Amino acid sequence: MKYVIMFTSTPELDAQVSPEAGQELYGRVYTWFQEHDADITDGGAELLPADTATTVRGGGVVVDGPFSEAKEVIGGFSIIDVADMDAAVTLVKSWPMLELPGTSVEIRPIVTDYSQFEQ
Repeated sequence: MKYVIMFTSTPELDAQVSPEAGQELYGRVYTWFQEHDADITDGGAELLPADTATTVRGGGVVVDGPFSEAKEVIGGFSIIDVADMDAAVTLVKSWPMLELPGTSVEIRPIVTDYSQFEQ
């Protein structure tokens, strides 16, 4: 089953990580992607900071910055293909960045059968 995994963090807390610790952690992230290459169907992308976002709201209103009022921001995403949600959770639990405060990974199933939406 395919899932999108969205890597979130809290920028204010990320800024408190020393450059040395950040570099070591990114090395472990690189290794994580290599170790899980068989499960990752689309490497996705790391996103630029939330303050570079533009949001289009209902009614066509364009706003600089993210729409979300949340403190966490999505920093990147990947698509994985694993047996089920339990396998997805097991894989995500090994994400190196989870050791940082304010970091999480959201897992969402991807719709592959649109017949459920037919009327």
